[in-house]
Amino acid sequence: MGKQTGVVQIEGQVGNLSFYKSNLGHQVRMKGGVSKNKIENDPAFQRTRENNLEFGRAGKAVKVLRNTLRALIQRSSDSNMTQRLVKLMMKVIHADEVNPRGLRNVIDGESEMLQGFEFNIQSKLGTTLYAPFTGTIDRVTGQLSVHVPVFNPGNMVAAPAGATHFRIVSAGAAIDFENETYVANVNATAELPWNGTPTAVIDLVNTVTANSTHPLFLALGIEFSQDVNGVKYSLNNGAFNALALVKVSGE
Repeated sequence: MGKQTGVVQIEGQVGNLSFYKSNLGHQVRMKGGVSKNKIENDPAFQRTRENNLEFGRAGKAVKVLRNTLRALIQRSSDSNMTQRLVKLMMKVIHADEVNPRGLRNVIDGESEMLQGFEFNIQSKLGTTLYAPFTGTIDRVTGQLSVHVPVFNPGNMVAAPAGATHFRIVSAGAAIDFENETYVANVNATAELPWNGTPTAVIDLVNTVTANSTHPLFLALGIEFSQDVNGVKYSLNNGAFNALALVKVSGE
C-alpha cells in the first residue's frame, strides 16, 4: 500500500492500481489477488468463506447496535469507533460454543463481552465521570436503570476547557440481532452547572420490553456544553463527550 502525494488526489481504478481514501489519507494499492469465483467455490478457501460469513454477521450486528444508540453515539464517538466495535463483536461471535465455524453468531456467543466498550476512546467515561454509579438491569420489568448518588461536579467531573454545564445521559435497549430489530429508550438529566455545588441524587430509568428474551444493553454517558447568554452550545461537536456500555445482559 502506498500514499498519494500529488496535488490532485483521485479515487477509483486505473489499470491494476486502486486509488481510495481512508482515515490515513489518500492511498493507492495494486489490484490483484484471488478471484471471487475461486474464493466462493475452491475447497482450499473453506476457512476464508467461514471467516467472511462471520465477519459479515459481526458487521450487521454492529450496524444494529449503532442504530439502536444513534441518538447518543452521534454526539459521543471517535472516528475508529466502528472498527473497534466490529473487532470486539468478532470476539463475541468466536465465543459461540454451539455452532460450527461459519455459523457462529452473536446470539449464541457472549454478548456480555461488550460490557465496558467505550464509544469515544479519546474521552472515556471512566476518566471523565469519577462519581460512583450503579447500573441495574431488570429483565422482568424491562427497566434498565442508573443510580448516581450526590456528588460535587467540580471534583468528580473532568470537564474540558470552556465547559460550563454537563448532563448525564443513559439508554436502555433490547436488541434482536437475528431479525435486526430493537426497542430502545433514552433518558437524560437537565443541564447541570459544572461548579462546586453538589448535585441531587440522579436516577435514570430506561424502559424496554418486559420479559424480553433478547440481549439487553445499558449505556451511560456525559455530555458537555457552554452557556452563552442563556443558550447551551455543544463543545467541539461532542469531541469531549463520553459514552460506554456499563451493563450487558445476554438472553
